[in-house]
Amino acid sequence: ATRETSFVHAISSAGVMYTLTRNCSMGDFENCGCDDSRNGRVGGRGWVWGGCSDNVEFGERISKLFVDALETGHDTRALINLHNNEVGRLAVKATMKRTCKCHGVSGSCSIQTCWLQLADFREIGNYLKIKYNQAQKLEMDKRRMRAGNSADSRGATAETFHHVHATELVFLEDSPDYCTRNASLGHHGTEGRECLQTGKNLSHWEKRSCRRLCTECGLRVEERRTEVVASCNCKFHWCCTVRCEQCRQLVAKYFCARRDTTAAAPTHVRRRNKGHKR
Repeated sequence: ATRETSFVHAISSAGVMYTLTRNCSMGDFENCGCDDSRNGRVGGRGWVWGGCSDNVEFGERISKLFVDALETGHDTRALINLHNNEVGRLAVKATMKRTCKCHGVSGSCSIQTCWLQLADFREIGNYLKIKYNQAQKLEMDKRRMRAGNSADSRGATAETFHHVHATELVFLEDSPDYCTRNASLGHHGTEGRECLQTGKNLSHWEKRSCRRLCTECGLRVEERRTEVVASCNCKFHWCCTVRCEQCRQLVAKYFCARRDTTAAAPTHVRRRNKGHKR
């Protein structure tokens, strides 16, 4: 029940709701369509609700049936998972965007018709990443939890959740050190992990992957050159085949490796723990 687990529950729940809502708007479901419940109402100065808003209420309702049904327990861990599932669904709603179309003589835009659309899922991920950084660790009254009285245990849990806001992620346990291998916890560490250092169209996070996975975990980046066989010089022959040659080329790949133990360990290397210590 770590900070990372809370994020996984939230982003997964958001993903299910997002997909259902998007498919609903695309007409993939017979029993679902646009949300026109507000159409015709004045939304603000110079604009009214109209058009085809994404039906997030449908996506939220059906996703609850799928995702929350996985939590069959009645303990604190199950309650935390359900809470973080809901944080994910609320994130989809919180990031929705108003889209408008102008109306008026000669494009004067004297009045606008507006509807709500889902944001890009990347924006929802960014929103939840902020929630991950701000996640609250729940301090449970373990004495009451272990007292054996189920009513007293439920009371301790209820008191703890009473101060938690519905949109905030929560967790129970401090994060382990993900840099090092821990077989009992199922963590493989980052030694031997491939990272990205060069290439076209790398995202902001991909460009930093070698530093985050290797350097910040006290490892070095090792380049390995591998021979790759791929189809090349393909030609179309009438009719109707494509014939290609087999070309070999050396490709550089990068991996996290241990530093030379004979050399002194650099003092500036900081081991990275993705959880926040408290």
